[in-house]
Amino acid sequence: MTARTQWKRFGAGALVAGALYYAYPKPEVAAVAAAPPQSDPFAFVRSMEGTRPDGEVRQSSEGQLVVDAELGHLFDYYLAGLGEKDLQAIRAEIERELDRRLAPGPAAQAKRLLASYLDYKRALADAEKSLVPVADLAKAARARLELKQRLRPQFFSASDAAGLFGAGDAYDADALARLDIEQNGTLTPDQRAAQLAALDKRMPAALREDREAPTRVIRTEASVQKLREQGAGDDEVYRLRAAAFSPDAAGRLAELDREEDAWKGRIKTYLAQRANLGAAPEAMLQQVRDQHFSAEEQRRLGAYE
Repeated sequence: MTARTQWKRFGAGALVAGALYYAYPKPEVAAVAAAPPQSDPFAFVRSMEGTRPDGEVRQSSEGQLVVDAELGHLFDYYLAGLGEKDLQAIRAEIERELDRRLAPGPAAQAKRLLASYLDYKRALADAEKSLVPVADLAKAARARLELKQRLRPQFFSASDAAGLFGAGDAYDADALARLDIEQNGTLTPDQRAAQLAALDKRMPAALREDREAPTRVIRTEASVQKLREQGAGDDEVYRLRAAAFSPDAAGRLAELDREEDAWKGRIKTYLAQRANLGAAPEAMLQQVRDQHFSAEEQRRLGAYE
């Protein structure tokens, strides 16, 4: 799992549910044949350039697909591209990604779940039309959660539904319980604090980890900045991050640091050359930009010029 936050995942899921209603292919339309794999799997649509596909899909030592929230995250990552690509193209790309990551047996299992997932999302988009709009945020959110839970048995086995949605449901239920407490005007500050503390104690360890992750990242990176200000090198920063997260995560963050340093170096060189050119024609300035940056990167230059 990368630094993709829960907020991103909730947002993608909500957008997907609405977009699927309009984009979902009619049953009689044949599926699009899979296109050859792209050389850059992370540039499926322009908005995904520079990102990594979400979802750490896995298979067991017995060769069975592990059905958990990560599989749904992979589906939603690509489904967030609706509007830039049609649903059939997105489905074909998800299936190619499953083939890249999994052995044939687990990949076939995942593709069957993908078909059910798309049917479920379409049904959800249809069913949500029947929800009566209410001003109370907690009631509206609870009604949508209950609707999703009622629909799922039509598309998933109990074990598959628990794997795909159990963690998200636990997160939503916890958030709703906290919202109820915050909105309860009859509670004193001490009573409110006590009820929130009780929720904290009941929270599953995995959910607590997810809720605390953003704060831990902020604290750790503040410590990294302090270390660097004190003259620490990359090895010390790596050890700090590895202790806070994992060696793999520390390695990925180190890679991001190197990419950021390289970007800043190119910016510095470009700005120095631009300053030397003075009031040069725009065509000459554009040649300098093209020398250092791709067309996509040049969109970011406005913040530095």
